[in-house]
This record gives sequence, C-alpha cells and structure tokens, in this order.
Amino acid sequence: MSEKIERLKTVIIGSGPAGYTAAIYAARADLKPVMYTGMEPGGQLTTTTEVDNFPGYPEGIDGPTMMVQLQQQAERFGTEVRIGMVTAVELSDETGGIHKLTIDSDKVIEAETVIISTGASAKYLNLPSEQRLRGGGVSACAVCDGFFYKGQDVAIVGGGDTAAEEASYLANICNKVTMLIRKDHMRASKAMQHRVNSLKNIDVRYNTEIDEVLGDQVVEGLRMVNNQTGKKEEIAITGLFIAIGHTPNTGIFKGQLDMDETGYILTKGKSTKTNKPGVFASGDAQDKEYRQAVTAAGTGCMAALDAERYLATVETPEEVV
Repeated sequence: MSEKIERLKTVIIGSGPAGYTAAIYAARADLKPVMYTGMEPGGQLTTTTEVDNFPGYPEGIDGPTMMVQLQQQAERFGTEVRIGMVTAVELSDETGGIHKLTIDSDKVIEAETVIISTGASAKYLNLPSEQRLRGGGVSACAVCDGFFYKGQDVAIVGGGDTAAEEASYLANICNKVTMLIRKDHMRASKAMQHRVNSLKNIDVRYNTEIDEVLGDQVVEGLRMVNNQTGKKEEIAITGLFIAIGHTPNTGIFKGQLDMDETGYILTKGKSTKTNKPGVFASGDAQDKEYRQAVTAAGTGCMAALDAERYLATVETPEEVV
C-alpha cells in the first residue's frame, strides 16, 4: 500500500526576508505554513556582513543574525521550517486546485497554496580573489553596502543601467569611483550615460577588466588589465561592487508561470498573484527593480495576505493534514 501524500495548506519555497515575512503573516492567519529553506537558508543576506538599512535596527545588524531572528519569529507563531529544496513542481490551473511539489527529487507533497520566495542570485566574475573577499569589501549591492565606504575610493564593474545607477549613487558618497567596462561602450541608456559622464569623481575605464582583487582579509586594491593592449595597472580601493546583473532562481517554474525574458515571475497588478490560482510570488524572484531586504519583506507580507484571501474564497477539498 502506497504511503499517503502529505497535503498542506500553505507551502513557502525559500527562506529569505520575503519567505520569513510571509511565514510570520501566514502562521498568524492560521495557514499552518511549512517552509522549505532551499540550498541557501536565509538567502543573500547570509553573505552580508552588516545590514544597516533595515528599519528597527538603529545600530545595524549582521545579515546571518538577522535571518536567524526572522526564523525564530516565524517559528514562534507556528511555522514549520524544513531543510530541503523543491526540485520540481506541478501547478494546477484550477481555482481550488492542488499543487504538487517534489522535495529533493524524492518526496512529493501537495499544497493548497504556494508562496514563492526563491530570490535571485547576483552574478559574479568568479575570480578566486573576488570570491575570497566577498563580505570583506566585495559586494553586489551598492545601495546596500555603499554607505560603509563613505569618503573612500571604490570601484564598480559593469556597463548597464544598474551599474551606471550604482556608480552615480556611489559618486555621491565616495571620494572616487573607478568604473570598469569590458567593452568600448556602455550598454546603459543615454540618460544614464550622461549622468555618469557628468560626475567628476567617476573615472570610466573602457576595455578594462579585473586581473585580481588585492588584499588578504579585506579589499585593499585592484589590479586592472586593458583587454586590448594587455597593460596592467593597480589602484588602491577599499570597496569593489559587482554590477553585472542577477539571475532569478525560478528555473523550476519555467513553462508553468508567466515570466519576463530574464526569468522574473510576472505578478498581477499590485498583488503577488501569478497566472496560476493559489500561487503567489514575492521578493527578488519577481522584483528586478528594487532588490532590497525591506521591499522583499513587504512583498512577503502581501503574498501571505493574498494566500489568506484566496483560501477564504475556495472550498477546502478535504481536511488538511
């Protein structure tokens, strides 16, 4: 006789600020949420040394500690946090339908509602020196970490709108910003290019790539190389920002959920509703504009409220386990 498949009222996929906030609200609404943490419990904030821009922490807090506290708060209200990864999904098209999720390529569970908070992963250059100094001066978010380099010399890698915007942001608070662009032109919009070129303390280096990030424990400098001439040059910096894009962690939903051309899940209007009834998307999996912990938390709240309202409008097919 086959083992009975576990059926749950609400399953949350992912454990960053969006997922834990959704869990807090869902648990308080008696949705009995079960969270699967994914490969990186706590999400991107676990690689951030200091979080200084989340409301309620006047002295700041380190990312891992903040995520532990969010987990404790979610569990306090009854969230069940499970270590595991959702590796496949079969999402129902029907209102009131049951969604099937495969855990770790093995166990199948059923869910009446699903909240997706799988986040996005920053793209890095994958240089050994860059990876070694992540959290020690190498960052993928100037808006998050730029404040710590106020009045200092920093560098940023990238030539698109995000890189131009972050370079402009850094120029307002840092002494000097060296911008490395591997091609002979920016991909950024003309408006963003004009903004960068109008700022006197941004030094734009075209046809330039990183040869090595210098420093033992923290970033102390950068060795650059001109990819046309091969000439190398070293500069002293204390912070390096990588702005070459993000990849949303939404691969398992492709072909079932509506997405944009880069893989971000599309939601309806100002809600977190997807094209599948009872499936909601929150955080960086559906937000490519802001990508902040506080905005992710806000959409996690929205997703839980949307799930609660959805469940109130459909008849429960059978008693939930």
